[in-house]
Amino acid sequence: MAGDTGPTTAHPTSSHWGVYEALVRDGRVVGVRPDPRDPDPSPMIGNAPAAQHHATRVDRPVVRRRWLENGPGPDPRRGDPDDEYVSVGWDTALDLLAGELDRVRREHGDAAVYGGSYGWASAGRFHHAQSQLHRFLNTLGGYTRSVNTYSHAAVEVLFPHVVGAAGTHDLLRRAPTWEAVAEHTELLVSFGGLRVSNTWTASGGRAARTAEPGMRAAARAGTEIVSISPLRDDTAAGLGARWLSAEPGTDTAILLALIHVLVTDSLADTAFLARFTTGWPELRRYVLGEDGGTPKTPEWAGAISGLDADVLRALARRMAERRTLVNVGWSVQRSRYGEQPMWAGIALAACLGQIGLPGGGFATGYGSSGNYGGGATPVAPPRLPQGTNPVDSLIPVARVSDMLLHPGEPFDFDGRRLRYPDIRLVYWAGGNPFHHHQDLARLRRAFGRPDTVVVNETHWTATARHADIVLPATTTLERDDFTASQGDLRLRVMRRAVPPHGSARDEYDTFAALAGRLGVGAEFTEGRTSAEWLRHMYEEWRGRQGAAPLPDFDAFWADGGVDIPHRVEDAALFGAFRADPAANPLGTPSGRIELYSETVAGFGYPDCPGHAAWLDPAERPGSARSGEWPLTLVANQPDGRLHSQQDMGAHSRAQKVADRAPVRLHPADAAARGIAGGDVVRLFNDRGSCLAGAVLDDGVRRGVVQLSTGAWFDPSSTEVTCAHGNPNALTTDVGTSRLSHGCTGQLALVEAARVDGPVPPVRAFEPPRITGPAD
Repeated sequence: MAGDTGPTTAHPTSSHWGVYEALVRDGRVVGVRPDPRDPDPSPMIGNAPAAQHHATRVDRPVVRRRWLENGPGPDPRRGDPDDEYVSVGWDTALDLLAGELDRVRREHGDAAVYGGSYGWASAGRFHHAQSQLHRFLNTLGGYTRSVNTYSHAAVEVLFPHVVGAAGTHDLLRRAPTWEAVAEHTELLVSFGGLRVSNTWTASGGRAARTAEPGMRAAARAGTEIVSISPLRDDTAAGLGARWLSAEPGTDTAILLALIHVLVTDSLADTAFLARFTTGWPELRRYVLGEDGGTPKTPEWAGAISGLDADVLRALARRMAERRTLVNVGWSVQRSRYGEQPMWAGIALAACLGQIGLPGGGFATGYGSSGNYGGGATPVAPPRLPQGTNPVDSLIPVARVSDMLLHPGEPFDFDGRRLRYPDIRLVYWAGGNPFHHHQDLARLRRAFGRPDTVVVNETHWTATARHADIVLPATTTLERDDFTASQGDLRLRVMRRAVPPHGSARDEYDTFAALAGRLGVGAEFTEGRTSAEWLRHMYEEWRGRQGAAPLPDFDAFWADGGVDIPHRVEDAALFGAFRADPAANPLGTPSGRIELYSETVAGFGYPDCPGHAAWLDPAERPGSARSGEWPLTLVANQPDGRLHSQQDMGAHSRAQKVADRAPVRLHPADAAARGIAGGDVVRLFNDRGSCLAGAVLDDGVRRGVVQLSTGAWFDPSSTEVTCAHGNPNALTTDVGTSRLSHGCTGQLALVEAARVDGPVPPVRAFEPPRITGPAD
């Protein structure tokens, strides 16, 4: 009968924010429910139904009319909110793109193609957009690539000089489990807190989120927690943590002051420092001011950080008395001179002499990712082979605007002198730089420089709206795949739940068709379909597990997954090194922890000297800039979505205030500006402005405003840079230092004002104007 609907079926699937079941009726996602085996399911799964069928889905290939009519070339109007796109068939789109790729490579070389594609699109191991793009470009002849991450580039570049490459890997991937913390750690001091919502997400997703239950178990077991952060809720209320409300961006000063107390109170473990570190005399002289500088006393740090000197002195003494774990979260290094709190954190742990002991030492990542503290495994999940890139052209990932705006200019990076390439074609798949990057007005100008911008996308993100050719891609729920994250317990099947939206295609099929047009089809596909690649990847992975009794692919697929073998749980980072440093040296020049690095000092970078140091950033309270811009914006990770993904979903939309991202202010700061809860607020500085909805909260330090990243960038109004509340309209596009050029998008100085009168509408979720075939 007319109006009848079919049954609702449940389809288990995985995402970066966890395992859940998509509820499907008549080919549409109508709901979700958590996996019953997940002890702490993320509420982000609630975004999936609306996002899957939203009006912003890209449903057909389109070409920007100005590019179609005028041909390739720089265009400052690229990304205009009123740009028009022309619908074309797949064959036409692929022919145009293949021709443009061929032209750029012939006329300018393979290095003129940028395939950065910083991607979080799918948790799947085969349909991983970034891997698919890089495999395609490598097969074609190579491309300019990006290196490191927006999350923790300062760690990735600095720590190989401090603890070696293997030590850096262990710090980021093999942290002691929360069970080990509960058993051994008496005092956990966390700079940047232990934000629970950050632990809901992990690259590849996790079968079960155990971080928050682990934190609570540790607190019940007696682990004392101190959270040093400008935000009270950076650590969950139920943990009984002590909150030290510090000024943003002052962690290095606090860490150096704690070291000062250990030295002057004769509490530093000099035997450990002598045997396991190098460079302690240089750092000690600096901290004590014996090199002619200011002694890094608690009083000195207190004037910078806003913390009482006696509180800092008592904390240092308590750390020396207890089995102490120093955790410096990833967020802390996402600001100017972000290398310094990381270096100072490991120096403090070395002074305590507990590195290598169960439950003690240094960590970076508790409260930053769902992977961290969840156990590890030496077994990497299956991966699509990307091949080898023959082009030696790279940029640090957060320098994309510099690359596009300043081709040919030299820049320093980790001891190398490089030049920015002259990029003529940008190809993005599975990523959104208009979420991750800073100073979005500058990024818009940068995207006007290439001849051509190409994007494979599921939705009309801001990046797609700055592209000349947009190719519709399937979502995770529209294809078969499998997944596991680093240290996960299980490799999980992800079966297709719904048919593709419109004429969307898998990236693999898109790249296979392009490769065929460019004469490298056989090399790209190796003669396999998507289904055959899944089987091949699994069986190749299975064959590397030795004697582990793993099922064949058919049994694995029918069962829905397989437990990953050889999982290990480390109780102590650097335990083998501590037991015998001669037999287990670190991969540093000295074989020891380098509190002073002659290598880094030899680079001669004034913004990253040879040991941890306080370098006063411009974007902090008390700086010269703060006289004009008195509020410090903290642009942390959202708890309503992963980055900007599915911002239109129900869970994310429920957090909006006046249809915009919520900005939290201390009630006293709001009252001084006549701002009430629910008001639309304009945040602004000399770089840009955005609108947000006011929320008053005394858990935010006075002088601080908190606006999470991830609101879809909306430049549709001439009155503000972003009408929707993207904080990267305000952040500065400079690197942490010349050493790593890490992201500095965590902090910015701003002012806030209530918006009176008409407010520009939010158009972020309106698709662009698309017309029929070109004349």
